[in-house]
Amino acid sequence: MRDLQSLRVGGVLAVFTAFLLGLVAAGMWVQSNARWAAHLNDARFAGAVLYDSLASGRAPPSGMSVSTLAPRDQQQAERGRFEAIADVPRPPIVTNFSIRPSLSGDRSSAPLVLAAISPDLRYPLASVSSRPDQTPAETMGSFAQLLATYCSNPVLIAKLGEAPWVRITGAGIWDCAAGPSDFRLLAGVLALLAIGMLFTLVLNTSARFADFAQMLRDRKRIGGPDVYETGGVQELRDIVSAVNTYLAIERDMLAERAAVLSGVSHDLGTPATRLKLRTALIQDNELRAKLESDIDSMTGIIESVLTYTRAELDAEAPRKISLTSLIESVVADYQDTGRPVEFQIGEKLSVRGGQSLFMSRRGSGTLPQDDKVIVFARPVALGRALSNLIENALKYGRRAKVSLERDADTAIITVEDEGTNVSAEKIATLVAPFKRGDNTQMIKGHGLGLTIVSTVANLHGGSLTFEPGAKGLLARLTILRQ
Repeated sequence: MRDLQSLRVGGVLAVFTAFLLGLVAAGMWVQSNARWAAHLNDARFAGAVLYDSLASGRAPPSGMSVSTLAPRDQQQAERGRFEAIADVPRPPIVTNFSIRPSLSGDRSSAPLVLAAISPDLRYPLASVSSRPDQTPAETMGSFAQLLATYCSNPVLIAKLGEAPWVRITGAGIWDCAAGPSDFRLLAGVLALLAIGMLFTLVLNTSARFADFAQMLRDRKRIGGPDVYETGGVQELRDIVSAVNTYLAIERDMLAERAAVLSGVSHDLGTPATRLKLRTALIQDNELRAKLESDIDSMTGIIESVLTYTRAELDAEAPRKISLTSLIESVVADYQDTGRPVEFQIGEKLSVRGGQSLFMSRRGSGTLPQDDKVIVFARPVALGRALSNLIENALKYGRRAKVSLERDADTAIITVEDEGTNVSAEKIATLVAPFKRGDNTQMIKGHGLGLTIVSTVANLHGGSLTFEPGAKGLLARLTILRQ
């Protein structure tokens, strides 16, 4: 049973089964066509023989019966009121047809007037073959073939020349019971079943692979499980098992890295404190300041790396938050300390309405400026990323202006500085860990701020980009709202 769930085995079996069903359907279709072709040829031959029997007075062909109409019915037929004849199908639908005589002028070439009375349809006479050299018997054969094509159980009222009107029934020639079994509908169903099997196999398998790929894409953004489980073919389950193994190894490696860095940070705390105490005893103010700066830089680097690793670990569970409130809180913290940071809510979002039944012009509306932007995100990580962008703007420019833009799918936090000389192309290369610009030697930092921001953006299915602003450099932190 497990082997049947394999794409290799199950796919081959499905293709083989579909191929067999296709062969059976094709055989049924060809056989039904052959039977119907033979049935129609028999009807054509019987029609030709019927004309000769009417002309010569001989017995009709097997499967047909010919009887003279009663006097009252003869009168109705002469008036063309065939629907009034006794014992005809009800409701009577009459198809009138006549066969012209040949040029020989004998009795066998007398005109034949026909009325086909059916309870179901009026026959399309355009299907009756006609050639300049065609004999009346051939025309009658073509007409009989037309009657045999449809399941309608007709009765023929006919008159050849000056002979009396006769009733012709062809239960064994053109009635429904005379037709062969038609398996073409069943053949079509089998063919559709075969195609449906292949389509179902391909689409279901493709959908399971696509669903798993989407789960992996959304893993960091929405907080994926530690172990993935999925059904489907064996190959997909093998891939899922391999991914689970890889994620477990990656998770263990990141945890070990964080544990090592945390231990190093803790272990360095005590000697760093002793170094600061001993440094305080140095009489040379300049040397003491340099040593204290180096000690702070050492501990800062460890803390920055630990923060970056924790971001990689993706330990914080995402939840619904008000992004507007989060930005206002971070900006307020900077404003409380007197730092030049301001928050500007984006312009009103215009929304176009649908077309009305009574107006061709589409309406429009705007969302209020105080609209709270709700996102599914990690508030601590986002707050840290926003703080890093603001710190960079304050370090390399004179002030930071934060704004928020949004649409139905994304939210964009924009931080613009004022007065920086770093280009957007140059700053984009500083996202890598421990990369710092050429003009940052006199500015404190460890080269991990933008790396952490980029990692947080990736965790939320977004990105970090840069572009020139009106007065400086503009950083855009894009995240998905759902």
